[in-house]
Amino acid sequence: QVQLVESGGGLVQAGGSLRLSCAASVSIFTLNAMGWYRQAPGNQRELVATISISSSINYADSVKGRFTISRDNAKNTVYLQMNSLKPDDTAVYYCNAQRGYDDYWGQGTQVTISS
Repeated sequence: QVQLVESGGGLVQAGGSLRLSCAASVSIFTLNAMGWYRQAPGNQRELVATISISSSINYADSVKGRFTISRDNAKNTVYLQMNSLKPDDTAVYYCNAQRGYDDYWGQGTQVTISS
């Protein structure tokens, strides 16, 4: 079992920045990949960014150039630095970890961007 604990959400004005953190209960090296997804009201959950064990990174087109995913292997933590935030970025952000064929999810953290 993998537990994921997220932090860092909040309310900011458009153009502002936030950094999300996701701490895993296991070594990152036992996971195939970690990433961030988001879900806005009435919408499906969508990929934001992922980073694989080999450090391959993937971003949604809507966040490229504004968001940066990174990880601290020693802390078993993945970060999502979000800059130039827009009201459309408002959503609950979920941390995800993949190990084998299993997916694990955090509890979600609310990000609200005011215009």
